[in-house]
This record gives sequence, structure tokens and C-alpha cells, in this order.
Amino acid sequence: MHPDLVGVYFPFRDFKPETLEIQKHLSITSIKLFSFELKVSLSFSNLRQSFFQAVSNYSWAHEGYLVALNIDFDPTFKDEVRRLNNAFGIGIIKLNPENIFESEILFPSKINQEIDWDTVNRLANENSDFSSFLKLITEDCKLGKIKSQYDKVFSEEELVRYMQNKGIVPIINE
Repeated sequence: MHPDLVGVYFPFRDFKPETLEIQKHLSITSIKLFSFELKVSLSFSNLRQSFFQAVSNYSWAHEGYLVALNIDFDPTFKDEVRRLNNAFGIGIIKLNPENIFESEILFPSKINQEIDWDTVNRLANENSDFSSFLKLITEDCKLGKIKSQYDKVFSEEELVRYMQNKGIVPIINE
């Protein structure tokens, strides 16, 4: 029930102020919550366990993804991933360790229109980081802009260095 990584999309830059204002008056929001389950590799040997971990972390979010650096994609495996994606809605992302910004969504997540507020509440009670995350989202929604401090977004160079330090990609001496 505890996702490896959570994310939020704020529409503040994508919509005109009057669009955001009418959404507010109609009690509609374009804010989206994301849940990510991270794996180094994904193959038949760990597919079901990894997939159902992602499923259990997905009910509270609008979109849920299983993310992996290495994905075994023989045709039979790909068909099974497609079947599970169709049945349970979990998206699959293949990380590109050479250029993280060129990572690929292989199967998109089904979008939950309604999120499970009981699970959100339970996560907030059990996980202080998640509770803080919700408080930051609330503050930014009240302001109508992103002012809170979320995790640092790395530059491309910082991201490569981080991944090298964590052993995700090899260190290349130039």
C-alpha cells in the first residue's frame, strides 16, 4: 500500500486563470495524483508480484505505473503485460538510463476519475512523508501556484551523476 514514488500534476501553467476559477466554483479539479512502483528489472520471474504491488498502490491515485530500467520483452511476455494492463489499468514505463528524459511509456495507465479517499487517509496516517506531501499540495492549491518545496528536480547532469552514484548506470570516464 506504500508506493515507491508519488507525484502530482498541477494545471496552473496549462490553463488560463478564468478556467481555473470556474473549475473551483464547479468543484472540479484538473490536479492529478500519480503512484509509481519502481523496479530495476521486469521479467516473467517478478511480473506478477511487481504488477500487483503496483495495483495495490494505485487505488488512491489517478494514474499508476510500474517503472523499470530493464524490461524483458519477448512476445509472450509483452502479451502478458498487455493483458494485465488491460485488466488492471497499471501503466508500464521503461526508463532510459542513458537519457532519463527519453524514457518511454510502453502501456499508459488507465485514469481513475475517482480516487479512494479512505486509502489516501490511511496512507496519510501511516506515512508522515505522504501526509506532508498532501499538506504541500493543499497549500499550493490554495495559492493557485506552486510555492511549496517538493523533492528537488535534477538537471540532466545532476540526474546522471545521481544515477551513477546509485549504480543505476555505469560511470563513464571522459
